Amino acid sequence: MTEITPAVPVTWPGGARCAVAFTFDVDAESPLLSTDPSLADRMGVMSHQAYGPLVGVPRLLDILDGLQVPATFFVPGYTAHRHPGAVRAVADGGHDIAHHGYLHESLVGVDERTERDYLERGLEALESLTGRRPSGYRAPMWEMNWRTPGLLHEYGFLYDSTLMDADHPYELAVGTDGRSLVELPVSWALDDWQQYCFVPGFSGTGLIETPAKAIELWEAELDAMRACGGLWILTNHPFLSGRPGRAAALRDFIARVREHDDVWIAGLDEIARHVRAQGLAPRSLTRPRPAAEDHA
Repeated sequence: MTEITPAVPVTWPGGARCAVAFTFDVDAESPLLSTDPSLADRMGVMSHQAYGPLVGVPRLLDILDGLQVPATFFVPGYTAHRHPGAVRAVADGGHDIAHHGYLHESLVGVDERTERDYLERGLEALESLTGRRPSGYRAPMWEMNWRTPGLLHEYGFLYDSTLMDADHPYELAVGTDGRSLVELPVSWALDDWQQYCFVPGFSGTGLIETPAKAIELWEAELDAMRACGGLWILTNHPFLSGRPGRAAALRDFIARVREHDDVWIAGLDEIARHVRAQGLAPRSLTRPRPAAEDHA
């Protein structure tokens, strides 16, 4: 059995102790429609999701512009087709736009041809709308399969932001010949879905946290990440964190983060290019073999 080695710390620009990225998943209606197409008949639920591109995205873009903070927006291809104005506004703001499936489809158990179709449809939607080919990817629901990294490399992606096994970014090996994909790790603790999301019959318990509680958690994680020199990535959804009270709290939090003189704030595309320039040796992650397979 091959031993998996931990990711090693990287150096950050300007002597920063850690890197910080604010990311936004512009899911809109896609997660619900992918899970159950009949949810399209629930007008109230669909309006809840449409709030993201219609109201949340413009509000969040205003905040980022006012604070002069770059961000990364992960956009399903379906969102680009249904809400092109919101996605164009993100592109016009100079932010990194990355791939997030076509209809926010789970990759668990899908065959290769189906997965390629998701990738190609998402690429076509984003590239035809923005004129840019995305360099980054995030798996819907942070669920990849073991084939996905190799396909991402084949389709020309520079980075992925899905896996959770490290505090530090790393080069993820996608073969035995030195090929790799920059991996920018995430965490469930740094996601507004767990704090704010409640869609009856779909997600959440009905217990919706206050922005103060969410910010307290994210700030604690940032302080600890500054101490260990890693990469802190916050994931927000415009239909959740774009609501007025939450957006105001997020604006104040981002302003405080900007005051730290030991963090480097950048979009994930810029962070990935910096990591690639480090020349790190690729790490291999392998599928665990259940005990019964190991002793077969």
